[in-house]
Amino acid sequence: MLGALLALALRPRRAARAEVGTPWSDIREGWRYARGRPDLLGSYLVDVNAMVFGMPLALFPALAIDLGGRHTLGFLYAAPAVGSLAASMLGGITRVSGRHGVGLLWAATAWGVAIAVFGMVHNVVLALVLLAIAGGADMVSGLYRMAIWNQTIPNDLRGRLGGIEMLSYSLGPTLGNVEAGMVAAATSVRTSVVTGGIACVVVGGGLAVALPALRRYRAPASELSHATSA
Repeated sequence: MLGALLALALRPRRAARAEVGTPWSDIREGWRYARGRPDLLGSYLVDVNAMVFGMPLALFPALAIDLGGRHTLGFLYAAPAVGSLAASMLGGITRVSGRHGVGLLWAATAWGVAIAVFGMVHNVVLALVLLAIAGGADMVSGLYRMAIWNQTIPNDLRGRLGGIEMLSYSLGPTLGNVEAGMVAAATSVRTSVVTGGIACVVVGGGLAVALPALRRYRAPASELSHATSA
């Protein structure tokens, strides 16, 4: 009810563009822009890679039994969020260095490494610490990714590019659970977690090599000068 009232209270706004095309033409325009920006496209692919290979949430119930019992399951689910919350307090990290592409790649690598090591440990405290580190790395990756988008995407394309970005949120974790479950069924639960983390690092390295524009991406000079003056 409150959401409906707030929506009704919003004032109507005109489209950012003078001419508005059909929905399909707008979607095609968004895809064309994304394909023409390998650095932007790379940020999407790095995120999808991390979610598909390094997101073994479906295996947490099985891992909880080995890490002290069913009562540990809630802690496993909560640990990445704790790390994300801690990293979110470092929101200004994107202004420390202008090399946002490199920062994103290193954060995604840290996520994969933390997940791989998490799959090897049998101590619940250490497992929770590793999951928190993974969650923090994921948040840092997200901060760099959002900085790249906000600094470079034209205003009239933000909605369409945001729709493409939402694919990683909606499809990535689901595909990651499918991948983790299939590998666990063929091998073992821990093998699935470890190999998933390793695959995340390897594929991420391949993306870094294949997309030099992402590696070379730097924040606009205006952003760095503003950070320095602040």
